[in-house]
Amino acid sequence: MRIDALDKACGRERYAVDETPPDCLWAGALRAGIPHGRITALDAARARETPGVVAVLTRADVPGTNRQGIVHKDQPVLCGNRVRHCGDAVSLVVAESRDALAQALSRIRLTLEPLPGVFDPAKALAPDAPLVHSGRDDGNLLARGLMEKGDAPAALARCAVVVEGRFETPMQEHAFLEPPNGLARLAPSGRLDLVVSTQAPFRDRFEIGQALGIDPQRIRVRAPYLGGGFGGKDGATVQCLLALAALRVPGRWIKMVWSREETFLAGYKRHRAVMDIRLGADADGTLAALECRMLFDVGPYAHLSAEIMALGMEHAAGPYRIPNTRVEGLCAYTNNPVGGAFRGFGVVQATFAMERAMDLLAGRLGRDPAGLRRQNALRAGEANGVGVSAEPGTDVAACLDAAMAHPLWAERKAWKMAAPPFIRRGVGLTAMHNGMGYGRGLPDHAAAKLELTRQGTFRLYNSVPDMGQGNAPTFAAMAAKALNQPQTAFTLLQPDTQRCPPAGSSSASRTTYTFGNALLGACRAMATKLRHRASLALLCDEPDRLVLVPGAVSDPATGRAVPLAVLAGFLSRDDRICIDQHTMAVVQNPPATGREFRFGFPHRFYAYGACLCGVEVDTLTGTARLVQCFLAVACGKVFSLEGVEQQLHGAAAQGAGLALYEDPVLQDGHMRAGDLCTYLLPTAADLPDMDCLALDDDEPTGPMGLKGMGEIAVHGPGPAVAQALQDAAGFFATRLPVSPEQVLAAMEDAFS
Repeated sequence: MRIDALDKACGRERYAVDETPPDCLWAGALRAGIPHGRITALDAARARETPGVVAVLTRADVPGTNRQGIVHKDQPVLCGNRVRHCGDAVSLVVAESRDALAQALSRIRLTLEPLPGVFDPAKALAPDAPLVHSGRDDGNLLARGLMEKGDAPAALARCAVVVEGRFETPMQEHAFLEPPNGLARLAPSGRLDLVVSTQAPFRDRFEIGQALGIDPQRIRVRAPYLGGGFGGKDGATVQCLLALAALRVPGRWIKMVWSREETFLAGYKRHRAVMDIRLGADADGTLAALECRMLFDVGPYAHLSAEIMALGMEHAAGPYRIPNTRVEGLCAYTNNPVGGAFRGFGVVQATFAMERAMDLLAGRLGRDPAGLRRQNALRAGEANGVGVSAEPGTDVAACLDAAMAHPLWAERKAWKMAAPPFIRRGVGLTAMHNGMGYGRGLPDHAAAKLELTRQGTFRLYNSVPDMGQGNAPTFAAMAAKALNQPQTAFTLLQPDTQRCPPAGSSSASRTTYTFGNALLGACRAMATKLRHRASLALLCDEPDRLVLVPGAVSDPATGRAVPLAVLAGFLSRDDRICIDQHTMAVVQNPPATGREFRFGFPHRFYAYGACLCGVEVDTLTGTARLVQCFLAVACGKVFSLEGVEQQLHGAAAQGAGLALYEDPVLQDGHMRAGDLCTYLLPTAADLPDMDCLALDDDEPTGPMGLKGMGEIAVHGPGPAVAQALQDAAGFFATRLPVSPEQVLAAMEDAFS
């Protein structure tokens, strides 16, 4: 059991949103409400007169550049003369109570002159499109990239079979339980303290410092457990607003909590994407060439869009052996909600398009879609879609074999025949892969700190936030195993930029791999230190023969032992601390392509998987239900089977939501589904029990042989459900989510 499970189950664990210090002030932002406009007047006089209001801040109150963003600094903290999406913040209010805050926000008179907007990424790239940011040489084009291997156009011309299609995936809301929130206070010493629900506390300091002109060394960020993140807290949400409030109202804690509606309005979304594919093969089904063009809807601010596009392009060819590829990527500014990091980070979009293209090809060749995938599955040592050699280990072929051996696939004909009246059944099987870590060009680094307390227990300084995926208790379990101690001997200090060494963000399926490697290094150093210090007490001149046993260091030769508590009492605090670090290895001799991307291309390590879905379609309503789901993954050695299964279940549920339910219903920059009443999320009642299999695997560079696997399972359900719908109802889905109306119309056409 996770060591934090009981505290969480009993409500004892403190999240950022649980912290409300005495005498705390409240902050809130006024949002634009229209997708594009010019601010002609902002009258805050009545708001300032509201009893209990401490400050009403506007753009004029913002020091520094007023620009936030992880890589590209183009998002204002507060808008001064122009708004670019409905969720833009134009004013910040600080008040003594939430009631006073709400009243003051309602009294601000904001006058906007609407401007023409652009809401379609393709139209945004037209020469006469309204500009989201004026003065840019590239208009609304944020980024363009090209990855090539071989000569795809020439190879396609030689192919026996070529299929092509356009595929679309929608925006998706993270819908984490704990909304963006935090606290900030400017202390009399000049230090800015924040307690925030964030995936990147160490990076937050620099983003705040850049936006507000503050020395990052003056900023301390603490990150308790998060109630979900999935990428939506990888980047500033409340941070800069809270910091601004604290600068202008020093001395008191100030709290900000977004409502669910505000989170929908102003939070980051998974990018909507449109992908055009041409896929060619020989007559026997051997893949020969791929051309793919991916267009991402950025929204008005860059956030990580170019990096997300790059990862999507890197994965566009799927886990297949294709000698000739040409993948072009484009990111277009629009006045839609802001696109940002989300579990799957561009790979979800790419996987749907490529897997659907494989289904088209299988149909054209008259092939079993699983057999076609198996035939072309990438093997160790072979070049992937961008020319990087696949590392040794269990591969996608083994995952496909496991899925094809599952009863749902092996006995699918009988299962479909047994469908009840007015129900059609179908089965879909797809392959998936996901790169791990930041990729080349951005050191994927972590440092870990471990302390032997004076009581003889251990304090583990967890530097990477745990947003619910369970990395923190996994670190405790790893350290316990490495030091041969019970997990109860460990306490966890959650990320604190003042007390923990830097370890990067909680993202990119990297945390357990990178921080885990650093932590094991610190454990080895601690074990060596304890043996050597204990040798003095045990009068042993061969420290290496000593062993750690629960609560003590023992000498097998004499049977004597010294308790850790006694040992700790003789050591200074400096001598009871061990720190180590790790930087993930990168691709050597990277391919001569994708040079536009300084950060994050290419990746060296991948997790692989296969996803098998069984769906039922109601022939009277067109409603589709996912009724069976099997996931086979190769993700290195399994340290915690429970942890692996929980990650697979959660990721697959989000993939199923994208396939069948989740659609923000964008209309001219407005999200018509703006809360959890109107945005359909799958619940436990909508999802089947999921069957998972983690194959034997080993990643020798990983901590205890494991790889990152937090994202791999989100990729499968979209294309697998689509393939199953084709099997059940003859409906070939080219976009997600699939609606009952689409399925019903397809069946009526097919059977009329």
